[in-house]
Amino acid sequence: MSADRELDRVDREILRLLAVDAALSLAEIADKVGLTPTPCWKRIRRMEQDGIILGRVAKLDAARLGLGVSVFVAVETADHSADWLDRFAGVIESTPEIVDAWRMSGDVDYLLHVVVPDIAAYDGFYRKLIARLPLRNVTSRFAMERMKAAPLPV
Repeated sequence: MSADRELDRVDREILRLLAVDAALSLAEIADKVGLTPTPCWKRIRRMEQDGIILGRVAKLDAARLGLGVSVFVAVETADHSADWLDRFAGVIESTPEIVDAWRMSGDVDYLLHVVVPDIAAYDGFYRKLIARLPLRNVTSRFAMERMKAAPLPV
């Protein structure tokens, strides 16, 4: 968003609607926010150009796709060089099992969200990860139940 223009109530409502259901038609969104389609489309287009809307995706059911095991992997490294970080970023980008990755503050350097079909697949992922670059410690936490998955609070 440009620095001289803040999101107004209508922009935020459009974002809330899209975050819940990106498949809504332009006419449905415009009707729900009290606009005609053209100004609604212009707002959406502007928020895309400004990088507020990064894309529109479908939410998938991991279990129905055979990816029922969700693991949160805490990674600690002794090497904080630019070269190591570039290599690690490459590993993250090239590993489809990693669906989210965060650089952290505190005692953990990185937190990865990994989805796999089963424990054996996770073991294979883990072995490949530790073979690709030096890590000080890798700690895995297996999710038992997803309790909330919500859009951003705009």
